[in-house]
Amino acid sequence: MNTTKTSYALSTCKPRVLLLLPTRTYRATDFLDAALNLDVEVVVASEEPATTKDLSPRDTLVLNFQDPTIGTQSIKKYAQTHPIAAIVGVDDDTTMLATTASAALSLPHNPISSALATRNKFLLRQTLEEKGISVPNYRRLMIDDVEKYSRQISYPCILKPLSLSASRGVIRADNPTEFEDAFQRITALLNKVKESRGTNGNDDPYQYILVEDYIPGIEMALEGILISGELKTLALFDKPDPLEGPFFEETLYITPSRLQDSIQKEIHKATAEAATALGLRHGPIHAELRYNEKGAHLIEIAARTIGGLCSRTLKFGTGISLEELVIRHAIGDSVEPFSREKQAAGVMMIPVPKAGILGEVRGKQDVLNVDNIEELNITISVGAEVIPLPEGDKYLGFIFARAETPEVVEASLREAHQHLEFVIL
Repeated sequence: MNTTKTSYALSTCKPRVLLLLPTRTYRATDFLDAALNLDVEVVVASEEPATTKDLSPRDTLVLNFQDPTIGTQSIKKYAQTHPIAAIVGVDDDTTMLATTASAALSLPHNPISSALATRNKFLLRQTLEEKGISVPNYRRLMIDDVEKYSRQISYPCILKPLSLSASRGVIRADNPTEFEDAFQRITALLNKVKESRGTNGNDDPYQYILVEDYIPGIEMALEGILISGELKTLALFDKPDPLEGPFFEETLYITPSRLQDSIQKEIHKATAEAATALGLRHGPIHAELRYNEKGAHLIEIAARTIGGLCSRTLKFGTGISLEELVIRHAIGDSVEPFSREKQAAGVMMIPVPKAGILGEVRGKQDVLNVDNIEELNITISVGAEVIPLPEGDKYLGFIFARAETPEVVEASLREAHQHLEFVIL
């Protein structure tokens, strides 16, 4: 007999969902709104008491997201008196805790080793290679002596941290001089991140840099959900702006894709094969791929939904959000019938043009006056510091559009972006 399910049935008729919401996440409002649309009881967990109280004063937890073992112990203790039906991690910082805690409570989850591979770019490449998936040539290098590496590398190459996301710290190098500059720049970034997070000096992700061959081609993103190991593609996003380096600042995401059906099928197949090779079987995935004359190539795959506020481009069925779809799946509801709306949609992630202090944002009303623009969301407050890539980890904001075709969506977003002026001091 499953004692957890029995006690749950006796305690409440509503599924209790634990949402893991880091302090810095963009996703809190959208996930909470989605939960409110469903007949579920919501518990919010974050790293800081003030955050959880503001989000959900009824039932909150303060958890250690950096140490999944400690966090899991806290969740297990809470679940003894408050049975949990599902645990949903909303971004990279919560993937491991959501997985380990779900395993401890015998809830549906991915294997812990699979989740770990999606959080470490070296383990990702290594695991895929071991399972027979084509990967670029790659090396994991210690951050100790850059000069001894620069003459051993084939160019062009990509240097990247093992565990940061959103293109943070990702730099292309075309020769030894650029390699050394990029290596030192990423090392400085890793030291700064390590210090800000208070991690151990020997913590693996901050002691290494991954170097791999540059993959040319067009880039796209696939949003999907794994149902008993089968990949259901929810959306395929085109990235119309070239991403060729030296930094990889994403701007436009447009769906549905305008790529040929045969290419879209290759992208789905490559993503599904990678997920299977990694052992991923349950829940949302977000994959970044490139396509060239040799086919589809996986760049990265994460066991989470798309980042930032970009999920607002997606509506399913009668208008439900991606967050609601994910929660439905987590509590065992079928999501197979849901397909993305027929309208085209897109988002402009507003890049940071230079470092400084945000003094003023001009042209906001002009943006909203552009045809097909649905929303403008400036996510950095006036007076706050702004830092561009590769060191920065935030966009200035997001512009959203919907129209009948991807071409019109793209044109509207480009026009809207031209109206914005950011005064950076």
